[in-house]
Amino acid sequence: MIILRILLIAAFLISGITNAQQEVIGKWKTIDDNTGEAKSIVKIYKEGNKIYGKIERILNEERRKRLCEECKGADHNKPIEGLVIIKGLEKDGDEYEDGTITDPENGKVYRCKIWVDEDDPNTLNVRGYIAFLYRTQKWIRV
Repeated sequence: MIILRILLIAAFLISGITNAQQEVIGKWKTIDDNTGEAKSIVKIYKEGNKIYGKIERILNEERRKRLCEECKGADHNKPIEGLVIIKGLEKDGDEYEDGTITDPENGKVYRCKIWVDEDDPNTLNVRGYIAFLYRTQKWIRV
């Protein structure tokens, strides 16, 4: 009986650790900084030991066919819908960092950090930054 309790507690703890690591994984609604309107759905996923995010759906039907004309390299002129904008984030405590995020509106690539809001597990903080200048957006879990 004691061994069963220990095994159940261990399983619960391992499950909690796994859930904490996976909480950024899923679909998130992005919000336009200027208008406050929902803009797109980004799917955040794990590939190997790194986190990536792809624009799965642009919510404004008129903008769905747009290309990332300002993007550089392999992303140049790719459709924005389907574009991987978050690349190579690594876990560091409760945050994921040391990767990049691309702004498909202007093609600029920023260093990136993401973390789930400690007060609301359905809010993802997404920070793009250069040196000490940064902007943080709040994305909403779908």
